[in-house]
Amino acid sequence: MEIKRAGSQPSAKGPADWFTGTVRIDALFQSNAPARTAAASVTFEPGARTAWHTHPLGQTLIVTAGGGRAQREGGPVEEIRPGDVVSFAPGEKHWHGAAPATAMTHIAVHEQLNGKAVDWMEKVSDEQYGR
Repeated sequence: MEIKRAGSQPSAKGPADWFTGTVRIDALFQSNAPARTAAASVTFEPGARTAWHTHPLGQTLIVTAGGGRAQREGGPVEEIRPGDVVSFAPGEKHWHGAAPATAMTHIAVHEQLNGKAVDWMEKVSDEQYGR
């Protein structure tokens, strides 16, 4: 058994190459092999969002606070709220983030395939975001 105490790991700022706006990432866990699951609590300030990206084995988001938006390539921008669980299929191009006037926090869960968890792409424009 291993217990990771709340606050025992430092917060990280979301890198500007992968995010628009202010984003804080709080790692929750990284499994040890042979498991390959990891999770983080991610907080987006109003208007902040990820760049377009994919995950080789998919991603699950559990919205815990605030209000946000998510979109898969070719689909509409969807509003997401606390309690919503959003699942992206392996290789599905998507983005997610806060609503324009409301911060949003979600827990992001994904797995690594051959050591890789995400492929980052171009940033989401203000027009795509729906401002």
